[in-house]
This record gives sequence, structure tokens and C-alpha cells, in this order.
Amino acid sequence: MRLIPDDDDPLVLITCSGISNTGKLTAQVAAILVQGEPDLFEGHLHAKQSTHDLEKLINGGKVVVLDGCRDHCAAKKLKSLCIAPHIHIIATEEGIEKNGMADPRFDEIETLVAAVRKALRQLSVHASADQAYHSQR
Repeated sequence: MRLIPDDDDPLVLITCSGISNTGKLTAQVAAILVQGEPDLFEGHLHAKQSTHDLEKLINGGKVVVLDGCRDHCAAKKLKSLCIAPHIHIIATEEGIEKNGMADPRFDEIETLVAAVRKALRQLSVHASADQAYHSQR
């Protein structure tokens, strides 16, 4: 089952640029999602990439932001480009503790992947409802 309706807008993952466990976690989760769903995700960049690279990859697509903590590194970078994410998930708000330079644990990876998939399903439901509404007009 596709998580979002078929349309011309690709999904792009932008992740935290931090080196803490939560920052590394967002990058690992993005890699898993991009590799596991190559037809769904156009690509992935860290927030530390140049604004030119970010704008080029996003190019009007739907943006999914994975931030590691409340510093919102990725969301702030996009805000500076006047780009609002369609989905914004923060690892620490999913119950994952920021604890320095530790490597992400498997359970943390599973938790964050599940949070992204849940958010994508919700996006799909809203998009389907919008399409149904507009097709009746």
C-alpha cells in the first residue's frame, strides 16, 4: 500500500545536521526510508547542505523534516528558505532521549520509522479527502 496518493510531488527528507545520537538517528531513519521506499522518496539531504542543494532537491516537492531535538536544525534551515514542511517530526518528542554521542539503538530507529509512516498515512488520508472534496465541485 502506498503511503501517499500518486501525484507529481515527490517526497523529500530533510534531516537534522547534529552529531548527537538523535541527529545520527534522523539520518539513519532517512536512509532506511529512502532505500526501502525508492518510489516514494525523491531523496534525502542533511540540513547542513547548501541552500542551493536543498532548493534543487526540494523543487516543489513535499518536504518531510526529521529533527533530532527541539533545536529544530532542519526546520530552521527550511524556514530561512521560506519552505514549510508537510510533515515535521522531532525524535525527542517521540520519546527518544538525546544522550550525547551514543549510536542510535534499534528500538529508537523502529520508533522513528513508525512515526514517519504514521504521519505519511495521515497525510494520505487528508490528501484523499481533499481530492474527493475537489472532485465533487
